[in-house]
Amino acid sequence: MAIQAGRIRVLKDVEPRGDGRYVLYLLQQANRAHENPALELAIEEANRLGLPVLACFGLLDGKNGFPEANARHYAFLLQGLADAASGLKARGIGFCLRKASPARIAIDLAEDAALLVLDRGYLAIQKRWYAEIVEAVDARIVQVEGDVVVPVEVTSGKHEYAARTLRPKLHKHLDDYVAPLTARKVKHAAGRGLPKSEVDIADTAAVLAGMSLDRIVGPVRRFTGGETEARRRLKAYLEGPFANYGSDRNRPEAGAASHMSPYLHFGQISPVEIVRAVRAAKAGGREDKASYVEEVVIRRELAMNHVHYTEGYDDYARAVPEWARKVLAEHADDPRPKTYTETELAEGRTHDVYWNAAQAEMRETGYMHNHLRMYWGKKILEWSPSPEEGFARTLRLNNRYFLDGRDANSFTNVAWVYGLHDRPWARRKIFGTVRYQSENSLRKFDAKAYLKTVEALCRAEAENEA
Repeated sequence: MAIQAGRIRVLKDVEPRGDGRYVLYLLQQANRAHENPALELAIEEANRLGLPVLACFGLLDGKNGFPEANARHYAFLLQGLADAASGLKARGIGFCLRKASPARIAIDLAEDAALLVLDRGYLAIQKRWYAEIVEAVDARIVQVEGDVVVPVEVTSGKHEYAARTLRPKLHKHLDDYVAPLTARKVKHAAGRGLPKSEVDIADTAAVLAGMSLDRIVGPVRRFTGGETEARRRLKAYLEGPFANYGSDRNRPEAGAASHMSPYLHFGQISPVEIVRAVRAAKAGGREDKASYVEEVVIRRELAMNHVHYTEGYDDYARAVPEWARKVLAEHADDPRPKTYTETELAEGRTHDVYWNAAQAEMRETGYMHNHLRMYWGKKILEWSPSPEEGFARTLRLNNRYFLDGRDANSFTNVAWVYGLHDRPWARRKIFGTVRYQSENSLRKFDAKAYLKTVEALCRAEAENEA
């Protein structure tokens, strides 16, 4: 099956080098050895040129580490890279990992490459890497989208107002972009002469121990990284809890969530693969499948649209729509029923036991159900001294503790709390006409059962640390 033309962008249109030793693939966003269109294109080009494929990864460390990433995030990343390295080796593809920026390793290794293939991400830091690479590399550079179902620009050429404006545009292309991706056979396996990794990724614990990073927020037991684990989880989910997704998806205690978000964030599973699997699932009816596709495609790609077309998506003044900032400013001096410091919020020391439980789940296990994430964020706005400080606190806590923090969804969901992709509602204190969420929303599920679930999860994490 051909890779859709809409996924492919030529960033430097020159002929491949005749003296190149390999086709280089910067495996940075799509951290997987299968269902990866950028990798498959690299294999196609290598087969055509009679060369092996070398995949590389730049591991940011120390002062140059990925912004806000800590031991929790890196443990999951390294587990995924070890799995990807194993999968690449089985396919006859070389792998080189170095402690360097993604741009630096790509620029260095491209000196001996016939051409360079990039995958794609939409965050500002990723765009800076690509720009640096294009500026410094003289070889042919091709970028292939594998992080969303439909490439952002194919769906829309502008910032979309809401899901309702994006949905019809995306559905117009959806079927064309969920076609199966055939694994190409590698004709020229990687040999001993290719550059080797400076780090033995097989021992992820040792690699993590040797890194200079924030260890206060540690690895979690609840999730193990890697495409193998992602597929195992997806298969088990579709054979079990998915049957009630449509009715139970907004009930945190019901176990109807797939927990695919960390794996999507780190590129350890393709969203296209997930959509195909959901569509083919024997369990679940039409409503269940439509609801799931809405989340993994429409909502997720609305977030990609937001960060791609918004310069300063992590800044309150630029990420939050003008109408919302105006009305929140009008109510900035309204008395708060409660106010808490950021430390009190992080430690879950508020008067709201259910909010505290949601915070504990996030802090200890790296995950929080989407229904509670909305309530969690709205309460931080309500309990903060100003909307600007509330926005900053929410983003810092989100990015620090969630495994899928620092993601397009993270930046978009936090801005949604403050009015992004929403409309004005009835006016009230503190929020003005920005949507409010009260404790009454907790009545939609068994909140006491959720408390017990969180207690068990946190106990399991504590036993793991012991």
